[in-house]
Amino acid sequence: MKLIERFEQGKFVITCEVGPPKGIEIEKVIDELEALRSKVDAFNVTDLQSSVMRVGSLATCRLLKDRNLEPICQLTCRDRNRLGLQSDVLSAAVLGIKNLLCLTGDHPKLGDHPEAMPVFDLDSVQLLSAIKALMDGKDMGGNDLEGRPPDFCLGAVVNPGAEPLEPQIMKMEKKVEAGAEFFQTQAVYEVDKFAAFIEKVKHLKVPVMAGIVLLKSPAMARFMNANVAGIYVPDQIINELAGVAKEKRVEKSLEISARLIRELKGLCQGIHIMSLGWERHIPAVLEMAGF
Repeated sequence: MKLIERFEQGKFVITCEVGPPKGIEIEKVIDELEALRSKVDAFNVTDLQSSVMRVGSLATCRLLKDRNLEPICQLTCRDRNRLGLQSDVLSAAVLGIKNLLCLTGDHPKLGDHPEAMPVFDLDSVQLLSAIKALMDGKDMGGNDLEGRPPDFCLGAVVNPGAEPLEPQIMKMEKKVEAGAEFFQTQAVYEVDKFAAFIEKVKHLKVPVMAGIVLLKSPAMARFMNANVAGIYVPDQIINELAGVAKEKRVEKSLEISARLIRELKGLCQGIHIMSLGWERHIPAVLEMAGF
């Protein structure tokens, strides 16, 4: 099912991130998602997350389809030129995948193969435009596709905590013009700042899903503050985590995430949870958040 259909039905949409393994034993990853079947609308399968070599998004998405779990296939511009990207888009359609999330992607130097040659033939806006053209029956060279064209719901990403914010909004506008039908955001911990962002982009009239990253420790929060642009975990949240015994940290982390979801729910059209290996805790977070 195309994700945009759920938004059009007025549903508050919940997605979560799935990181394929660094190896071929993928059954455990898929099995862990069964507990989320009735709680999550779609599963966002990462495309070599953090520039680390892993099983591909397309294969993982097909395995999810086989389990009747709805995938969102990530496509990054980092590793493939326009030939490879367009081919993968057509392959996704052949595999029955209906939802694509288009990203430029992290530079390979940040991952486990820093010597890898970056491609970046296209950026995320150009990729959206290329897919839109394929959906109209033409490739980037202006050549006609054979038979019926593919049909997708296209998503993109935005960072509501970026400073300055205006370039993010300008790029968001370009992504909407290029075909983006929904947005997932970078992790949000400052609700007031997110509310101000939503006010500035309401003219775009596209669904926005607030990103939630489950914090595993105070050290993780401080690392994100120091190294991830556009994310700021307030001292109050860090102190909450630091103020409980280590054996209580998981419970506190889930409590913080649930609180954020409750506070964000009235501002957006959905939540995208990035659990970073804590998929087993997502049901508890959603229950605490009132779902």
